[in-house]
Amino acid sequence: MSSTPDSKPTATQADASNPYYKRHIFFCVNERSNGEACCAQHDAMAAFDHCKGQIKAAGLAGPGGTRVNRAGCLDRCAGGPVVVVYPEGVWYTYLDHADVDEIVVSHLMEGQVVERLLLAPDIGR
Repeated sequence: MSSTPDSKPTATQADASNPYYKRHIFFCVNERSNGEACCAQHDAMAAFDHCKGQIKAAGLAGPGGTRVNRAGCLDRCAGGPVVVVYPEGVWYTYLDHADVDEIVVSHLMEGQVVERLLLAPDIGR
């Protein structure tokens, strides 16, 4: 069922002007048992926990704010550890909690991409 210009959207239609979360950040925390490169080798779970704490402390968690999620393999292993921020679809790599803090403040709070942490577009698995 679709809506016409004069009808109200149905509950199943997305409301882009009022999303449930303003942004999602996904941390790859995948671990490979075969020795291949993976984000878990870079303590990705600790970075996820740190980010989640920063978002909560800043009062950004919950509806209308930012959702911090764990993800399985995002297929960008060679650039690990990696995170992706939606809805923008911006991919980052990071080294430590200071880098995660910069992503939180600059991108998640202020909407500014952190150029120095961008993952090169050709980096894959």
